[in-house]
Amino acid sequence: MPGFLLTMSAVVICSHGGKASATAPNPRVKVMGVPVPIPSPPWPIAGCMAAGMTTSVPPVPIPPGGSPCIMSTFLPPTFTMRVKSMGQGLLCFSSSTGPTVITPTQMPPMPKPLTITFAGQVRVKAM
Repeated sequence: MPGFLLTMSAVVICSHGGKASATAPNPRVKVMGVPVPIPSPPWPIAGCMAAGMTTSVPPVPIPPGGSPCIMSTFLPPTFTMRVKSMGQGLLCFSSSTGPTVITPTQMPPMPKPLTITFAGQVRVKAM
């Protein structure tokens, strides 16, 4: 499914309002001067408000199902198939169907959807 390529300034949020951030820029591809993220490293999530948590209060034991989102990764089937850099697919707006959010108290990790609200640019589409 085609979609705008994500850049390092993409806005990706968890279902509780926490912001996921890309950690590794691709050294070879930039869109409008902003690097695109390498899809494999985890994206840390800051500000998840699960179970009424705030970022200023350290986590206290939270009942099951109410633990905060801390890390996310995009699954390879959701990378671009036709546009690649360094032999690896990139992330695009349609990649939002496959992220996995890992919470500290759930074993195994439970898949939860992330939402891409802005790709970071609106000029380059990929598939």
